[in-house]
Amino acid sequence: MTQTPDIRLDFDELAPGFAKALAHLDRAATKELDAAGIDPKLREMIRVRASQLNGCAYCVDQHTKDARVIGETEQRLYALPVWRETPYFSARERAALAFTETVTLMASTHVPDEAYAEVAAEFKPPEVAALTSLITMINAWNTIGVATRTWEPGSYQP
Repeated sequence: MTQTPDIRLDFDELAPGFAKALAHLDRAATKELDAAGIDPKLREMIRVRASQLNGCAYCVDQHTKDARVIGETEQRLYALPVWRETPYFSARERAALAFTETVTLMASTHVPDEAYAEVAAEFKPPEVAALTSLITMINAWNTIGVATRTWEPGSYQP
């Protein structure tokens, strides 16, 4: 029998001001992405990849669903954990995914100059700023999701 993880606390209820502010920042990041012309499919792939690295089950579930809704393929979603070993991603997407990983894991990577140079070779400065905003936001959401064990019971039907 499948068991849903116990939710530790309802963050939105217990920290409503912060949750609202974070949601506002998330919308601001999306506006930056729109202004920079970042493809919505790439946005979701970045959100999924960071969430996989951070072990945020809620965000992986949510953003894979969001990616499918906007036309992302199952094949690319399934290959995302091993994107380096597949032919399914463009040079631009690879640079964004590599940047996502190094920023998400910055405690150990410290975002080296080579990683920044790789993303800067594919994206203009406003695009890199928008990507950084997106990566910052998903990592913030992942922090809350993992710390509180956010999950929507009933959203999974075995």
